Amino acid sequence: MRKKVAVIGAGIAGTTTAYSLAKQGMEVTLIDSRRYPAMATSYANGGQLSASNSEVWNTPKNLINGIRWMFKKDAPLLFNPSPSLQKYKWILGFLMATFDGKHKSKTQETIELAKRARQIYFDIADHEGIDFDLLKEGILHFYDNKKELNAAASKASWLHQDGMEWEVLDSDEVEDLEPAFKSAKNDKKIVGGIYTKSDASGDIHKFCKNMHEVLEKKYGVKSKFNTEIESIYKDKDKVILSSTNESGASGMQFDQVAICAGIETQRFADTLGDSMRVYPVKGYSVTIQLDDEKSKLSAPKVSLLDDPKKIVSSRLGDRLRVAGTAELAGTNKDIKQDRIRPLLGWVREYFPGVSTENYTPWAGLRPMTPDMMPLIFESKAKGIFYNTGHGHLGWTLGAATGDLLAEKMIND
Repeated sequence: MRKKVAVIGAGIAGTTTAYSLAKQGMEVTLIDSRRYPAMATSYANGGQLSASNSEVWNTPKNLINGIRWMFKKDAPLLFNPSPSLQKYKWILGFLMATFDGKHKSKTQETIELAKRARQIYFDIADHEGIDFDLLKEGILHFYDNKKELNAAASKASWLHQDGMEWEVLDSDEVEDLEPAFKSAKNDKKIVGGIYTKSDASGDIHKFCKNMHEVLEKKYGVKSKFNTEIESIYKDKDKVILSSTNESGASGMQFDQVAICAGIETQRFADTLGDSMRVYPVKGYSVTIQLDDEKSKLSAPKVSLLDDPKKIVSSRLGDRLRVAGTAELAGTNKDIKQDRIRPLLGWVREYFPGVSTENYTPWAGLRPMTPDMMPLIFESKAKGIFYNTGHGHLGWTLGAATGDLLAEKMIND
């Protein structure tokens, strides 16, 4: 008899977990509080499938920058000093992880996960026929400061490994790789870059939406949207979910449950008495519609990372996604113009031929652990599992952590 399992959360973590479970013959029900898949953190991220940018943030340099940027409204990292026990516990954990000597080993672990996920996405595109504006043009890190470039180049000794390149380019090679840079008229001359040609980019929301159709039509996955899970508990060998939706309150029982609910996962862990420290780190993006021919020709095609400014861009068909910034401000989802302005200014600085008249701003709350490592484990309450804490690497790692969690559940 097939196991009856539920997956709470229809973002990238939940969708890929449901896919891996369904492929193994599980009877899967996908549950989300919103009307459609991927309407929260998986809606409009930077778009990069980036093994090359899987370095964890726990470095003294980032710590110093965070302090320096603390009161700068348009800084890449913004810390809201308002009192919050959850926030200060998370920051303490970040500080401990910064000085635990595990920065390189944790980064290499996320790189391995990212490479596994990247291959899964490529296989899904081929075997399931899912369109998500996948572009296999690599990722180009670029620098306008020689010191920053040299520091990045020096990482090749421990970042370069099978399945991931770390190719150092001079300024001419950067412009040859991405000709759109040649049109920029600015004083900050690009001095060089790092190119990782095996990386890719794609639309995370489009992936989840189209994957959901495949899950229902091909794999028989059931969906329950607009459904809030009020509580979760064990009753003998079953997991009971109490839920509310448009029809009222109801109860559901399953053999196993995977909680992939982004920042909401912390609430379930607290209820179940499981140790977890996931904090919502806000990220911003703008999606620019490339409406005219000049904009289409002027916009970059290679996915980019402006490493010093922590801004990324990805070409998604006739759209340009530009994302960046991290803000520690609790569950506040407000879109602040101070955070959007640097993203639009970046486009105007480097790609002046792109019209920014027609754009859509967005902000999402990334579920982030203090050491930047995703959490994939079983609760104290047997039969309940977690998949969360991916932070800024949700898209990059999602398919791998979904696969790993499915293996744990199948073998349980």
